[in-house]
Amino acid sequence: MNQTDTVLVLSNAPDGAVATRIADTLVSEGLAACVNIGAPVQSVYRWQGAVEKATEIPLTIKTTVAKQANLIERLIALHPYDVPEAIVVPIIGGYAPYLNWVREN
Repeated sequence: MNQTDTVLVLSNAPDGAVATRIADTLVSEGLAACVNIGAPVQSVYRWQGAVEKATEIPLTIKTTVAKQANLIERLIALHPYDVPEAIVVPIIGGYAPYLNWVREN
């Protein structure tokens, strides 16, 4: 399978309202074709030397390689965290009509 020019950007939000605001903005500004807002998850992480726990809302963002830098810049500007998660995962293949839709949107 050949790698495509589409990617997933993974992030988390502190609550549903922030997740919805980020998703609405990224889609309405044309930076993402789609954002899936997941069910709350429990995150365990190290922050400033201490182990922390928080309930977060996962975001799965579909976009293209060409838009990913601008999307991440906007995500960081919208996000309340000091260091928001922004991980880019390449899509190596998939259903061609869906991947075309991501590119077009």
